[in-house]
Amino acid sequence: MVLQSGSQAGTDHPWPLLSPKSNLIVLLFAVAVFFFLLDLVLGSVKIPFGSVIDIVLGRGSDNEAWEKIVSYIRVPKALTAVIAGAALSVSGLQMQTLFRNPLAGPSVLGISAGASLGVAMVMLASGAAANAFAIRQLGFGGSWLIVVASTLGAAFVLLIVLSIAVRIKDNIVLLIVGIMVGNITISLISIWQYFSEPEQIQDYLIWTFGSLGGVLGDQLYVLAAVVALGLLISFAASKSLNVMLLGENYARSLGMSTLYVRITVIAATSLLAGSVTGFCGPIGFIGIAVPHLTRSVLNTSDHRFLMPSSCLVGAILMLVCDIIAQMPGSQTTLPINAVTALIGSPVVIWVIMKNRNLKSSFA
Repeated sequence: MVLQSGSQAGTDHPWPLLSPKSNLIVLLFAVAVFFFLLDLVLGSVKIPFGSVIDIVLGRGSDNEAWEKIVSYIRVPKALTAVIAGAALSVSGLQMQTLFRNPLAGPSVLGISAGASLGVAMVMLASGAAANAFAIRQLGFGGSWLIVVASTLGAAFVLLIVLSIAVRIKDNIVLLIVGIMVGNITISLISIWQYFSEPEQIQDYLIWTFGSLGGVLGDQLYVLAAVVALGLLISFAASKSLNVMLLGENYARSLGMSTLYVRITVIAATSLLAGSVTGFCGPIGFIGIAVPHLTRSVLNTSDHRFLMPSSCLVGAILMLVCDIIAQMPGSQTTLPINAVTALIGSPVVIWVIMKNRNLKSSFA
């Protein structure tokens, strides 16, 4: 297989900047900025575009209510959408490459369910100190508690699936195994809920709907820091993922440690999917839809381009979902999980109909 970006397995020019695909990345960045600003403008309260720009640039506003709405509600929510979209998209891209399976993703392979199990262990634990409100009151320390629990849960499930992948080479069988592992995890959570207090169950159920508006203050800094670390690891593994597309035997013949690559992907995906799931709830379809959409737009399998492009496309799609979820002009806010499924599923169907053979990107 020769990667369509122009170099084989990404061995030449590690970060080619001057190319048509690079120009497309710049265009995607501009589109992301547009939808970011649009997300700040639209909402239940109508705020003029000029006033929003003044507030974002730090010039303030004569209307104190507008300034608080933009600064303390809309900006954190839009930033969370960008962070979550980028993290889930890159984690899905890595999963699809590692398993060489077009249907792989954090939600399908049970990684999000594992993160949910970690959060459930915190929220559904005995004692009033473990409910969601009390965790939020812990501030920075509570944020790390959620991150550690969700990341460890995601890593646990991913390690199980990956250990089975060593023995099973059939991608379809492996996909079924991943779904079954996820179902087992969900069953454990259901049993735990059955024996939990009603207040704890209510907190957890609200969390499962997914929300971008609950990450505020120190929690946003924690989420950004963990996702930045996961993205840094992922970008550093771009060249290795290109080689993995050519097959593990070819990778070993080049002297590359496939075990090291697998561990790197496990660490990065656990950080990305685990942290986003911990703070925003289990958000589906983004991790599956965006990598395929990005490959279709760029017409390449080169991860040097796919990584940054997936970040931007994921951020754009999540911002669009957030705009739809908040239903501009209405006081109603839809669960972000419902909107991502509504948008993500047609995207996957469209890409399948357009490309007809998704496996060609992994062969």
